Amino acid sequence: MRTYAEVLRGLWTRVKESITPEVKELAESFGYRPYMVARYVELLGGLGEVRELLEAFQSPPPPTVRCNLLRAPSCGLLVERLEGLGYSLERVPWSDRVFVVGGRGSVSLGATHEFLLGWYYLHRGPGATIPPLLLGAGPSDRVLDAAAAPGGKASFLADLMRNEGVLVAVEVSRARVGVLRSNLERLGVRNAVVERMRAEAVPSVFGRFFPRVLLDAPCTGEGLIGIDPLRKVRTSYEDLIRSHERQVRLLVAALNSASPGGAVLYTVCSIAPEEGEAVVAEALRWVPGARVVRAPRLPGVDPAPGVTEWFGVEFGDWARHCWRLYPHTHGTEGFFICLLEAPQ
Repeated sequence: MRTYAEVLRGLWTRVKESITPEVKELAESFGYRPYMVARYVELLGGLGEVRELLEAFQSPPPPTVRCNLLRAPSCGLLVERLEGLGYSLERVPWSDRVFVVGGRGSVSLGATHEFLLGWYYLHRGPGATIPPLLLGAGPSDRVLDAAAAPGGKASFLADLMRNEGVLVAVEVSRARVGVLRSNLERLGVRNAVVERMRAEAVPSVFGRFFPRVLLDAPCTGEGLIGIDPLRKVRTSYEDLIRSHERQVRLLVAALNSASPGGAVLYTVCSIAPEEGEAVVAEALRWVPGARVVRAPRLPGVDPAPGVTEWFGVEFGDWARHCWRLYPHTHGTEGFFICLLEAPQ
């Protein structure tokens, strides 16, 4: 049986054939590689909605602060302090700790006294705060963050765990480990063990030790174009497939690190099915007994379902349980999120 990477490489001809004159014109008008826009048409079903997506990517998502109750006396006091600096804060529906920030304050959000004291973490957009909530970690848990730098999700997990239990934060890059440790220290995280290692090696070191695993996998960032417009042209189709292959290895390792029946949340800041549903489909082949489960609902979040078919390749009905977030419909970064249960 061919791997999904081989299948995806074989789809290149079909992708190229879908670059119609209308697709090419739309890609040129917004500065994208044509193959990307052709895939968006396949994903969303029409040029009209694709134009809405591309227009939404013209602007960055709103800056977002997450109140960190490991340091902040209260979220109300944090809001009061930041509003005193000239900012406006609006709480998101899914968490009383997360606020979208507007206005132009007298001090940069990354340089306030409250930031330096660890009262909040500054996210690039509100969508990044959703995965830790879906994982459902609590004070008595053993949790793995398999690609933890720079620490936004790891520190949120520690906050939700009330600095209890055990959080193992893994990062392979020496430079990014330094950033991760700095952020965790600033935010008052005391229940985390930071390990500089390849996430693929975690099962051989820890075994099936973790009832909850978060994998926010490195990706092409095809959901962050509003933050980094160079992503419109940076990634070739072959780059995308190589990213898929790395993500499969990481997700297989994450599933093999989870306790029997444990929860594994896979997420990427990408809207590419090659990095979403296709990764999950391949990992399910490698880890018999693993399955996709329905994620819990969050207030005010109405995600699009995952895609069950991609250029004629069938994934399965399980993909409907995965989440897709888009800037033009959800006001967040582009995200793919999927909750899996490790084999018993």
